[in-house]
Amino acid sequence: MKTLLLRCLAAAACSAAVLASAQTAYPAKPITIVVGYPPGGSTDLMARTLGTELSTRLGVPVVIDNVGGAGGSIGAQKVVRAAPDGYTLLVGANNEIAISRLVSASVKYEIKDFTPLGLIASQPMLLVASAKSGVKNLDQFMAQVKANPGKFSYGSSGVGTGLHLAGEMVKDQGGLFLTHIPYRGVAPLVNDLLGSNIEFGVFVLSSGLPYVQNGQMVALGTTEQKRSAVTPQIPALAENPKLKGIDISTWFALMGPANLPEPVASRLKKALAESLQSPDLRKKLEASGSAIAPLSVDMPKFLAEETLKYKKIVDFAKIKE
Repeated sequence: MKTLLLRCLAAAACSAAVLASAQTAYPAKPITIVVGYPPGGSTDLMARTLGTELSTRLGVPVVIDNVGGAGGSIGAQKVVRAAPDGYTLLVGANNEIAISRLVSASVKYEIKDFTPLGLIASQPMLLVASAKSGVKNLDQFMAQVKANPGKFSYGSSGVGTGLHLAGEMVKDQGGLFLTHIPYRGVAPLVNDLLGSNIEFGVFVLSSGLPYVQNGQMVALGTTEQKRSAVTPQIPALAENPKLKGIDISTWFALMGPANLPEPVASRLKKALAESLQSPDLRKKLEASGSAIAPLSVDMPKFLAEETLKYKKIVDFAKIKE
């Protein structure tokens, strides 16, 4: 009996040593970062910029895997189902991490199915008017829409996206009657705004700003409580007394599957924190309109508060797919 007990203890000790060794050696092979969108978008840019920095700090290649579809949720689901070993991660936005499950019954995962590793950056969204609409500023926008309920429309990149929710916040707080037109991505929305087939639109700042700068669209306001440091010349929507409660952004986070071993999660959090201090990364992301996230963010609290904010908007607007 004593011999059997000693053998069991030895086996347990050996297993623990093997597990500890494997975690200490992490990473020992390339890491895949899943992006739930095609190449070229803001989330893809975020992942590729961060991936370069993580590769340097972790000493292994970081490969980007674009798995587009369903507003980013197909890619997020792939990470949820991955082995919790730190070799499959998600660079995701608020759409697929927090909003999709509130608007679509087909999205089965929840935030608890991820291991949050940290925020990367955020961008405000931008409310714009078609240059041919005649609207030159936010006051004119409010006056025209108020005087003509139901006449005007605004577009976003899809039902239940952060852009859609931002538009609904404007409608709710401004007491406005605007029709939402969902598009399959940013490109067709741009085409309709330039062709004057729709009067207003909501973009992520980095997507809409080039059209404002070349005079093809008019910036009406950004969606965070304060003006963006990247575009201090564009007012925040919240500067208007009727819209003072508007504070919503597109944020990006690094996430792993649930139950990542603590040593692995700690290594990734450290590498992320170091990457966010890189002058090269900061220069690239800030040039695209992003603000680097502070290192002190309490991720569980942040995600809970953001989800509550989105749920209120979804319930108000009765957004369902």
